[in-house]
Amino acid sequence: MAFHSGLGRAWTVAEAKARLSEVLRLSEDEGPQRIGMRRSYVVVPERLWKKQPPSQSLGKWLVENAPRGTNLEIPDRRGKGRKIPFIHEDTD
Repeated sequence: MAFHSGLGRAWTVAEAKARLSEVLRLSEDEGPQRIGMRRSYVVVPERLWKKQPPSQSLGKWLVENAPRGTNLEIPDRRGKGRKIPFIHEDTD
């Protein structure tokens, strides 16, 4: 297993699954533990997690980052000619 700068050890997912107790103990003793190489995750003790300032809520982010100045035309979904899947219309 390799060491990653700033984050304790870097574990493969298989190693972390097989040695979960050790990953948790090391996160307490040595600091955050990284799991995964391509898509990585970090394990930290809850006491350290709670010390982090609360992150911005998703709702607030969505409002602040909504596209502005764009006139979106929303098509009428009730108009004729719109085919509705799974409905068999008689063509007799």
